[in-house]
Amino acid sequence: MSSVWIVVAGLSFGVGAVLLVQAGNPGNYGFCAACHLRDIAGALGIHKAGPLQYARPEIMGWIIGAFVISKTTGEFRPRGGSAPFIRFILGALMMLGALVFLGCPLRALLRLSAGDLNGITGLAGFLAGIGTGIVFLRSGFSLGRARTITGPTAYAGYLPVVLSVLLTIAVAVGAGFLYYSAKGPGSQHAPILVSLIAGLITGAVAMKTRMCLSGGFRDFFLVRDTFLLKTYGLLFLSAAAANLYFGSFKLGFTGQPLAHTMHLWNFLGLYLVGITATLLGGCPLRQLIMAAEGNTDASVCVLGMLAGAGLAHTFNLAASGAGVAVNGQLAVGIGLAVSFIIGWSFRESPLIEATA
Repeated sequence: MSSVWIVVAGLSFGVGAVLLVQAGNPGNYGFCAACHLRDIAGALGIHKAGPLQYARPEIMGWIIGAFVISKTTGEFRPRGGSAPFIRFILGALMMLGALVFLGCPLRALLRLSAGDLNGITGLAGFLAGIGTGIVFLRSGFSLGRARTITGPTAYAGYLPVVLSVLLTIAVAVGAGFLYYSAKGPGSQHAPILVSLIAGLITGAVAMKTRMCLSGGFRDFFLVRDTFLLKTYGLLFLSAAAANLYFGSFKLGFTGQPLAHTMHLWNFLGLYLVGITATLLGGCPLRQLIMAAEGNTDASVCVLGMLAGAGLAHTFNLAASGAGVAVNGQLAVGIGLAVSFIIGWSFRESPLIEATA
C-alpha cells in the first residue's frame, strides 16, 4: 500500500483527535475505542455510572465509514464461526485491561502526544503483552479460521452497521431510551455532527489501511513489516504538533486528564490488552473495523467489550483518577490467568489468526 495512505491515516487520526478535544471532547480523549464503547455501554444502561453515559458518534462513524468503504471496494465479506465464546471472554478482558489503564492503545499514544508520561508505562505493558501473545502464536495458538457465511445467516454481518445507524439516529434526535450524563466525561463531547464526520473519515481510513497497533508490532516482530508502525508514528507526531499548537501539551505524570499514576497497574492494564489483542487478531479499534467488514467473530468480541465495560463499572473494577481499587487489581490478575490458560489451551497449529 502506498505511502499516501500512511499520511492520510496518520494525519486524520492524530490531528482529528486533537481537534475533537478542542471541539468539546474530554482532555486527551479525542479517539478511544475502549472509552467510547464504555460510554456507549452507559448510554444503553449496561452500567449505571452516571458520569460515563453518552453514545459517542465517533464509534458509529467508524463502523459506518468502514462498512461503506468495504462495500465500495468489494471487501465486505460476512464470515465468522471461530470460537465465538472465547472471543467474547477475551473481548471482555481486553476492555477490563483498557479501563484499568483508562484508555485503549490508541488513547495511550494520544495521551503521550499531549505530554502524559503515564502513556509510556502503559505502552511498555502493551508491548510486553504483545510479546507474550506472540509466544503463544509461535507455539501454535489458533482460534481457528473464520468461515464465509452464506444464505440468510449472512445478514448477521450487517448487524453492527444496523445498530450503529439506529444509535446515530437516537443520538441525533435525543431518543428517550438512551442515558446521558449530566456531568463528568460523558457530558463533555464535540457537536454530534462533528464527531460523526470525524468517525466516518477515520473509519474509512482505518478500514483501508487495516490500522491496528497490536498488529503493527506483531507484524514487525514476526516479519519486519513496518507499514502500520509508520502510520502510528505519524499519528503521534501530528497529534503532538497539534497539541503544542493549541497549548494543550502538558509534560508530566501528575495532573493529567482522565489518568492515574499507579504505574504498575498502568503497565499491567495494557499488558492484558496486548495479550488479548494478539490472541484475538486485533486491538479494540481493529475489532470494530473488522465487525464493520462483516466479521461476526469481531462483532462477538465487541459485544464482549461492552459486557466487560458493564462488569468493570458495576463491580468497581475500572480505574479512576485516584487509581485502581483492590477489586480492579484482583480482576486484572484473574484476567491475566484466564488469558494464559486460553493461550496455552488453544495450541493447534502454527497458524497466525486469519482475520488479522
